[in-house]
Amino acid sequence: MTEPLAPQPTACPSCRAPMQAQSVAAHHGATLELDLCHACHGIWFDGNENLRMAAGGVVDLFRHLHEHRDDPQMPLARTMACPRCRRQLAEGSDLVRTGRYVTWRCPQKHGRFSTFSSFMIEKGFVRLLTAPEIADLAERVRTIHCGGCGAPVDLRQHTACPYCRAAFSLLDPRAVERALAGYGQQAQRSATPPSAELAEALITLERDRARAQRQAQQERWRHGDREGEGDTAADALWAAGLALVWDLLRT
Repeated sequence: MTEPLAPQPTACPSCRAPMQAQSVAAHHGATLELDLCHACHGIWFDGNENLRMAAGGVVDLFRHLHEHRDDPQMPLARTMACPRCRRQLAEGSDLVRTGRYVTWRCPQKHGRFSTFSSFMIEKGFVRLLTAPEIADLAERVRTIHCGGCGAPVDLRQHTACPYCRAAFSLLDPRAVERALAGYGQQAQRSATPPSAELAEALITLERDRARAQRQAQQERWRHGDREGEGDTAADALWAAGLALVWDLLRT
């Protein structure tokens, strides 16, 4: 008797490469299998899987994203196809308390595709930069690296990433504190660090980042380079913030 063929991996809507299956906890003791593309920093959610994740599942996925935070990333394709029906995904946006994020939906309602950074906004770990903050960065820094795809972006010309179309965001210490506190309480994780310890560590990160920004800017001015190639300290905030939160989660 012929054995049934193993299911084929889901193809990434952007690059079409096989996605990695990632199991996470869902509500009522169930388990979800999400599909991740580390090359594109994207997640495919079948149906409403993004809403069915339990608090522990959100934290576990945060842990997994941390492990792959330094993976090379390619720009998203201009048009993307549903991995279930091959229909073109429709670009849209959703609004949550921490801001608006971009997502791509199947017109046949098979699911949606989101970048890692969009997932972090959806779950409250980061916040979007405001228009005054972007204007200030454009004046002082000029160029940053997109938190979604890593591409360099000239803030004088763009208010969102021209490559992956993600809004500019940062890992906000207060947002992380609130999100982790909420998810930690929901999951009743005994290893959840005290909120005071978490807040102190995040404030330290922000203080060190600001100091590094000032020093780097002064160094550029000292050498007559007012253009620069972006504030590397600010560019590293995403990875540094993930590393900090992961260290706190595993203690």
